[in-house]
Amino acid sequence: MVRPARFAFNEETAQNNCFQQPSGSVSVANKALDEFDAFVGLLRANDVDLTIIQDSPEPWTPDSIFPNNWFSSHITGELVLYPMFAMNRRKERKKEVLDLLRRTMNHRKVVDLTAWEAEDEFLEGTGSMVLDRDRQLAYCCRSARTSEKVLAAFCSRMNFDAIRFDAVDAEGNAVYHTNVMMAVGTQLAVICLEAIRNVEERRKVESRLILSGKIVVEITPEQMNRFAGNMLEIKNRSGHPLMVMSASARNALAPDQERLISTFTRIVSTDLQTIETIGGGSARCMLAEIFC
Repeated sequence: MVRPARFAFNEETAQNNCFQQPSGSVSVANKALDEFDAFVGLLRANDVDLTIIQDSPEPWTPDSIFPNNWFSSHITGELVLYPMFAMNRRKERKKEVLDLLRRTMNHRKVVDLTAWEAEDEFLEGTGSMVLDRDRQLAYCCRSARTSEKVLAAFCSRMNFDAIRFDAVDAEGNAVYHTNVMMAVGTQLAVICLEAIRNVEERRKVESRLILSGKIVVEITPEQMNRFAGNMLEIKNRSGHPLMVMSASARNALAPDQERLISTFTRIVSTDLQTIETIGGGSARCMLAEIFC
C-alpha cells in the first residue's frame, strides 16, 4: 500500500473515470490520510501482512494511493510494469518502490510493458484485468485504458488466457477498469453482468466463471456505482480468507449477498468515502498483492 503525500482530484484521469467527483474542500488530502490510516489499522487488526510505502511530495502523484495499476507481482518471480493512461500517473513508478520490489521481495524478473505508452496503448494492471491466478485467466473489459494489444502482450509473456468483453454503466459510459465491476476470489465471483450489454459476451463471461468453479454473486449497476464490485480476497498470516471492501460497498450488498460472501470469507470493510469520491477508486485499488 502507498500512503499518499498529496492526494487530490486528478483531472487527467477524470477524462474517462465517471466515478470521480471534484471537490473544493481544502481538507481532502487530510481526510484521505485519515481513511488510509484507518484502513491500514483495520487490516493489521485482522493480521494482514502489510508493506506500507510513504509517497514523496515530489513529483506530484495525486493517485499514488492506487498502486495496483502500475505493477503486479507474481508467484513465479515476475514484476510486471504497466503502461498508464494519465501522464502524471506514470510518475508513480518511483525508483525506491521498484528497488524494494526487486531486492527485498526478490522480484528480479521484470516484464516491462511501459514502452506501449509511446503508442498510446495502455493496460492498467489489476485495474484493467481481474486475474484468476489459479487458472491463469485474465478477465478484461475494453476501454480507453485497456488496449487489446497490450493485453495480448501480457498474456503471451505471463501465460494467461484473456476473456475480453465490453461493459458500460447505467448511462452507457464504458467501465474504465474491470475491477470496479467484478472481483474473482477462490470460490466466489462478484460481478455486474448487466453491465455487459452484449448477450453473447455476457454468457461467455458467466459460463467461464462457472466452469472455473466459481459461485457467481451478481450485483446491479447501482451496487457497482457504490463500489460493490471493487473488492479483493486476501489471506491473513494464519491463512484465513478475508474479503476486503469499503463500507459503501458493504452497505450496498443485499443481506443474502452478504451472507453468501460471509460463508466463504470474513468481510472486512472500512469507510473510504473521500478516496472513492475524489479518486474514483476503492479498497481493491488500494491493495497491490505481493507474491514473494
